[in-house]
Amino acid sequence: MKVAKGGIRIDPKKYSANEIEQLTRKYTISLAKKNSIGAAVDVPGPDIGTGEREMSWMKDTYQTYYGHTDVNAAGCVTGKAINQSGIRGRTESTGLGVYFVTKTVLDNTEICKALNVSTGLKGKTFTVQGFGNVGYYASRYFTEAGAKLIGVAEWDGSIYNESGIDPEVLLQHKKVSKGGVKGFAGSEYFPDESVIYKKA
Repeated sequence: MKVAKGGIRIDPKKYSANEIEQLTRKYTISLAKKNSIGAAVDVPGPDIGTGEREMSWMKDTYQTYYGHTDVNAAGCVTGKAINQSGIRGRTESTGLGVYFVTKTVLDNTEICKALNVSTGLKGKTFTVQGFGNVGYYASRYFTEAGAKLIGVAEWDGSIYNESGIDPEVLLQHKKVSKGGVKGFAGSEYFPDESVIYKKA
């Protein structure tokens, strides 16, 4: 089994939506020419700086140029929009997976004994590195289970609050602050992420 990661190294905040679309479509064609994309070859998914919009562009491009030879062309990427053959639940799936794995470990008395921690998520504190889809959904499920989010590291710095950070309130803050955590009310701000891990 081969595992790979690829992408376009740019700051998306410096480009228009039209420019990002052109880059995404050209990247998809480059992958296809090298036989590096397809449902039975390799299936890219959204990551830093990308989402269902970019995945939908990739799917559309691949299907337009190669759909006549690939009956599974719509499956060339994951994370695309529902109306582009996407699936419900994809957005939160990785964060939910992080939650279930952590819960399973912390529900195991033998493992917790070996780690010298109490069982269960309730009362635990945690920090996350990145507050995109994975970080947000994992934080949401952890806090719903009784854990407390106390630190978040993001591209524009880190925030820390020993009393807890509400994932829903932080999500709304990010929507109005160009995607960053700087300036989040009621938290300490640090220009890098190392401090929050020392505090936690």
